[in-house]
Amino acid sequence: MIVKVTDSKTFGEAIRTRRKELGYTQTYISEFTGLSVSFLSNLENGKKTAELDKAISVAMLLGLDICIQTRGGER
Repeated sequence: MIVKVTDSKTFGEAIRTRRKELGYTQTYISEFTGLSVSFLSNLENGKKTAELDKAISVAMLLGLDICIQTRGGER
């Protein structure tokens, strides 16, 4: 899966899609990571105040790599 993340909404959608592909519930991830279900819900719904380090941790837990690259033609 390759998703171009341009905002918190597309990031959250990618997290939700992958979680569901793996058959995980938000409660399961909450119990495994110690993060609250409300945080996970906010993350998946694209709430802009989600903490970046926690968001990256969830992505990594779900087997997602986050890559940043320069857009074509820009330096």
